[in-house]
Amino acid sequence: MSEQHSKEEVLHIFREIEGSPEINQRILSSKLGISLGKTNYLLKELIKKGLIKVRNFTSNPGKLKKIQYMLTKEGIEHRVQLTQHFLQRKEAEYNRIKSEWEKINNNNHNNHDKKEA
Repeated sequence: MSEQHSKEEVLHIFREIEGSPEINQRILSSKLGISLGKTNYLLKELIKKGLIKVRNFTSNPGKLKKIQYMLTKEGIEHRVQLTQHFLQRKEAEYNRIKSEWEKINNNNHNNHDKKEA
């Protein structure tokens, strides 16, 4: 897997956590279209790096633990950097496609002019 793909997955994780802090890993993996194991791995790495923190909000020992994911200050800063990188990459991709489209249109236009002559 490419590092670029992982950056996009991390960005999507940040967005999902910000929108639904109580989201569980199974739902998160489904929304991201990645395996549960990979979701677990990415979350653990983000926690290890201090970009996400986990809060347990079930104090009853007989019940399943419910957790809440939260972005740390560093996580928010990292999300901003990833968003900027993502937008720059998408802008470059757009400009490349636009340039290719213009070349195709110019070639088609020139070929059409030659046929008329």
